[in-house]
Amino acid sequence: MTRLSKQWIQHNQVGLYAVAVLLAIGVGLGLPSTSSVLELLINPVLAVLLYVTFLEIPFIQIRRAFRNGRFMVAALGMNFVVVPVVVFSLTRFLPQKPVILVGTFMVLLTPCIDYVITFTELADGDAEQITATTPALMLVQLLLLPLYLWIFMGQQVAEFIEVGPFVEAFVLIIALPLALSWLTEIWADRARQGEQWQDAMGWLPVPMMGATLFVVIASQLPRVQHSIDQIVAVVPVYVAFLVIMPLFGRLAAGFFRMDVGESRALVFTSVTRNSLVILPLALALPSGYDLAPAVVVTQTLVELMGMVVLTRLVPGWLLPDTPTSIPSGT
Repeated sequence: MTRLSKQWIQHNQVGLYAVAVLLAIGVGLGLPSTSSVLELLINPVLAVLLYVTFLEIPFIQIRRAFRNGRFMVAALGMNFVVVPVVVFSLTRFLPQKPVILVGTFMVLLTPCIDYVITFTELADGDAEQITATTPALMLVQLLLLPLYLWIFMGQQVAEFIEVGPFVEAFVLIIALPLALSWLTEIWADRARQGEQWQDAMGWLPVPMMGATLFVVIASQLPRVQHSIDQIVAVVPVYVAFLVIMPLFGRLAAGFFRMDVGESRALVFTSVTRNSLVILPLALALPSGYDLAPAVVVTQTLVELMGMVVLTRLVPGWLLPDTPTSIPSGT
């Protein structure tokens, strides 16, 4: 019964996320006064989400990801070489305002580490491989994001980068859940109680993702609504990113001669972004950058709609099941 119930949740997760988003839109627009209260819940809800998400990452068996050097190189290359070039090119069409640019750079330069697994599974991609690669993607993006911001924005970075809030957000939202999940996996390997706890936590990724989407969107939607005239400019850039990156991912998969499952995983890690984890960092920006979180949340809304299309378009057209490996085109 438990297994069937968990399967039902997994099978219907996109529908559950859609309900959470619709409820969030209703609350955000109908009860904007609740946004300040809901904003206080973002960090705790996100910390729990990342804890249960990290529990699905096989840290103890992470050597598998590093043994598949081809996928690791491709994933890192796409996210930290190709994506920055694409993002810099696309942002040339944006208003050159620091508050718009910093929000756009923060969200588009950071690959997703949570629901990328879900969307890869829905597209019948190699979700295990992308899961095993996630820790490397997470650590590298945290190291490179300040560098890319400095390269792309130069001296403007000094105006809004305050080390304290960023370190606090990293420790509470990322490092602590990561360490707790690692300790939980060790506990589960050594004790039955730990195994039972980990199994119980296996119920939570989808509900916590829904709760996170609700809290994030409902709390930030008033900002989006009140600044829609400025934020609307970033929507075409986000849509263009959703169109361009799957094509580059497809080309890279052919270059590395990946099988279909790996190729789909590469496409989804190339296109999905880390908006939920980046949001607390955007909220930590000083006054004058209040619009940056709304720019980040707008990407979440655009991406979720795009994923509904891509989970069908990638396996149906871009990377169908027919070939066992993707031709390189050479």
